[in-house]
Amino acid sequence: MSHDASPAAPAPAGAGEAAVERRKIAGRAGVVAAGTLASRVLGLIRDQVIAAVFSRAVTDAFFVAFTLPNVLRQLLAEGAVQSAVLPVLAATRERDGDDAARRFYANVRGLWLVLLLVVSGLGVAFADVLVELFAAGFHEIPGQFERTVQLTRWVFPYIFFMGTAALGVAALNTYQRFAVTAFAPTLLNIAFVAFALLLPDWLGARGYDTTLALAAAVLVGGLLQVAAQWPSLARIGFLRRPTFDFADPGLREVLRRMGPISIGMGVYYVDTLLARRFLSELGLGAQSYFSWALTLCNFPQGIFVMALQTAALPSLARLAARGDREELAATFAYGMRLTFFVALPATALSVALAEPLVVLLFERGAFDAESSRETARAFVAQGSGIWTVAVVRQLVGLYYAMGDTRTPVGVAGLDLVVFIVAALALRGPLGHVGVSAAVSIASAVQMVLLWLLVRRRVPELGKHPLFGSIARTALASLASVAIALLTLRTVRELGVPVALQAILAAVAGVLGFAAGALLFGSPELRALLSRKTGTP
Repeated sequence: MSHDASPAAPAPAGAGEAAVERRKIAGRAGVVAAGTLASRVLGLIRDQVIAAVFSRAVTDAFFVAFTLPNVLRQLLAEGAVQSAVLPVLAATRERDGDDAARRFYANVRGLWLVLLLVVSGLGVAFADVLVELFAAGFHEIPGQFERTVQLTRWVFPYIFFMGTAALGVAALNTYQRFAVTAFAPTLLNIAFVAFALLLPDWLGARGYDTTLALAAAVLVGGLLQVAAQWPSLARIGFLRRPTFDFADPGLREVLRRMGPISIGMGVYYVDTLLARRFLSELGLGAQSYFSWALTLCNFPQGIFVMALQTAALPSLARLAARGDREELAATFAYGMRLTFFVALPATALSVALAEPLVVLLFERGAFDAESSRETARAFVAQGSGIWTVAVVRQLVGLYYAMGDTRTPVGVAGLDLVVFIVAALALRGPLGHVGVSAAVSIASAVQMVLLWLLVRRRVPELGKHPLFGSIARTALASLASVAIALLTLRTVRELGVPVALQAILAAVAGVLGFAAGALLFGSPELRALLSRKTGTP
């Protein structure tokens, strides 16, 4: 049985106040999007450098090694913290004030640091077991399994740094300080670029494995992200010594929520781990092609979709805590319209321009024409699900804001079954592309189920129809694809250099979408461009 957050005040907030809060979401998301955009751009540069400097054997090993702590980061840190700690912290501050919020945070921090230390130690100790579970196919390639185990042991403590940083994000976002949390992840990518370019020769000259340059980048980047938050946390009084008061009702509420959230998200991320297992059996390069396609898909999602979720969650949590269901539905519907407005054209253009984009971004050094072709194929399969992943993120955020941590668990279980069946059916005829396609298929099923169930849970959503907005966005997206493909064909016939073809086609597609949005009168475009939605 799911639980709604109880009203925190005798009377709900006024509609005017909530409407102002809703209008600020696009502006806050803009701040988060700017930082995320910087991180994604640096992330692309990071992947370009890694792809050009290291062989496919090394990149395959690294992507598997980094996936293991990264999944735990998403599960224990970003997932559980943002979905369990942040709503309770927001409700505690709303109900009891800032001092109570600080005491609650100190208690959570004490428990969290111990948990992260234990998980990091276990990961280092049992790295060989983990790699056996999720990349047993590497035994078929001489030295690949051993290289992956070594990298896993080095990078696993990353979960400690990122778990600590995620807790800081919850505090700063609750106080609507989005800039630091948005820009801090760029430090990890800067570390990657610097260490990948400068450290391999130094390590090789001293007889060390040059792949340890990537492990060093992970650890230094994680530490830098934690340190970057300290000044802002100190200013809001949240850089206190950790405490251990298990009588704190807020801490008990976090633990109650974390169980279903961790199980639900754990089921979801088993998809990722099983994908690594399937890919390890599909030959050299399969892991890397999948990972680079995933990076490209995450780029449009991170620019705005994840930013919108980050900006909206504190508002949704406060409205749920106040019991204001009408404004909760209105705020969520507003965020969904913006999500579709960004995710649909991103999906369409990603699929249409997959190969020229991959060639532009990656084809250099050790990344040859075959790598471009195979990465583009994986990108088409995964990119077709960009919009469904975006919608799922918003829907799950609404469930968690309302305190319902169990419904997403059941849906995630069905998602896992769909993924396994689809991957097993498609990996034979399609190879690594079949695994990518299975990810998109499972995400679509998850989206449909979550939407059908939330309509029953929040009937007020029926007052805020989305069809008109989605139809306008879909038409503008079709126009953008037509213009992008026409531009691509034209510049190729004119003999424009390959490096410029994708850029010109993508720019034409984006401008075409903006023109279509203006033509069809999309209010979402005005909302995103309006200076009146600036950050508080």
